[in-house]
Amino acid sequence: MLSLLIPPPVALLIGVALIYALATFWPGATLDWTWLTMAAWALFVAGGALMLAAVVALAQAHTTINPIHPERTQHLVTSGIYRVSRNPIYLGDALLLAGAACWFGHPAGLLVVVGFVWFIDRFQIRREEHALTRRFGKGYSAYRAHTRRWI
Repeated sequence: MLSLLIPPPVALLIGVALIYALATFWPGATLDWTWLTMAAWALFVAGGALMLAAVVALAQAHTTINPIHPERTQHLVTSGIYRVSRNPIYLGDALLLAGAACWFGHPAGLLVVVGFVWFIDRFQIRREEHALTRRFGKGYSAYRAHTRRWI
């Protein structure tokens, strides 16, 4: 399974490398707009804050943050940032990647962000949802019914 071969942190790093490669090898398409740097920093801060809030919530619940083994989850976390998104870490990753696209100023970097979201949604989140449904049954189904996958 692809999610086991390319874990989410590696997928994020691949995405950043792709955006960097686009800016390096296709510099003619790079935008040099002053506000892009500010947008990049805002996206970096927002993405980092989301990820930090999620990790803190998981740590307080004494459950795993390891995306490779979702079946090891001990507690279903539905409070804090998890009231807004079932996947705030992946949302944070996407914001970091969007920040990288702004930082390098390459419009095609947004396609990398879309590809990352598709990959994580298809190969990671679905696997995690299956494991959480098996582990927490109706409790997880109720949570899914009122909390969106991304935002």
